[in-house]
Amino acid sequence: MRRSKGKFSKRTKCLRKRARKRSLTMQRVLSSFKTGDKVCIDPAPSQEGLPHPRYRGRHAVVLGTRGKYYVIEVRTGKARKKLIIHGMHLRR
Repeated sequence: MRRSKGKFSKRTKCLRKRARKRSLTMQRVLSSFKTGDKVCIDPAPSQEGLPHPRYRGRHAVVLGTRGKYYVIEVRTGKARKKLIIHGMHLRR
């Protein structure tokens, strides 16, 4: 049987190591961003609104909100993509 090559293939171990190094602070969980703010995608070790690992470390612009989630725009080459990500995975 072939092994799965899904979204978290070879990634969960990476997230677990980061979880041990530093814990998630309340300031990061409760952080808020305004439209037009520039942010960096830094996935926290949780499953809530977790972005795809390919966007890790990318810079983006906040376009708006959807509840407690943020709509951000990321440039990948010439393409511009909109992602909906929880605020705990973003930092200034």
